[in-house]
Amino acid sequence: MLGTIVNVIAIILGSILGILIKSRFPERVNKIIFQVIGLFTITLGITMAIKTNNFLIVAFSLIIGSVIGEIIGIENYLERLSDKLKNTLKNSSDKFSEGFVTATLIYCIGPMAILGSIEEGLGNSPNLLFAKSVLDGVASIALSSALGIGVMLSAIPLLLYQGGLTLFASYVSNYLSDALIVELSAVGGILLLGLGMNIAEIKKFKVVNMLPSLLVVVILSYFFV
Repeated sequence: MLGTIVNVIAIILGSILGILIKSRFPERVNKIIFQVIGLFTITLGITMAIKTNNFLIVAFSLIIGSVIGEIIGIENYLERLSDKLKNTLKNSSDKFSEGFVTATLIYCIGPMAILGSIEEGLGNSPNLLFAKSVLDGVASIALSSALGIGVMLSAIPLLLYQGGLTLFASYVSNYLSDALIVELSAVGGILLLGLGMNIAEIKKFKVVNMLPSLLVVVILSYFFV
């Protein structure tokens, strides 16, 4: 789990730097930074999504996973967790929850999080997660300068998610085919597309409630790919 630990440290350090220089950024600068991050996330999501070889599996995974997530109300749970952290830290910022949720999704959904964790879980050097650490560290500077300390605390779910995925991959390495990973990345790409639209304020999607799609696509791909 070395790659994930380095990733967490990069986010924390980047967030601290972003919070320290927050007062130096006028509102219009923060706004255009978010627009750029949103557009980049949309582009990355499209790039991932079009690589699928099984559009029906991706479509059904998203539908089934989103229904499951909506019924469970994952977004509500994540927001409640964010509120608890906010109250524990006695933070009065109205952007705490937005920072925590947005950063968590950006750091966890991307292809580098999935593929990098699997790479390390398969016993390879975590080069992909090291590269991701650099990117996340830079992104955390911009995000935390606009959204505050909630961005830094997103390192907690990242640690649980990537660490868990690495351990999972180490146990099921014999069952993870390249085709399965492609479809997993494609679903992740569509979720990133929705997240990018949220960040750029184009349209609001309940991306958090769509997260079970990542599990559903693994199951469907295993049986049908």
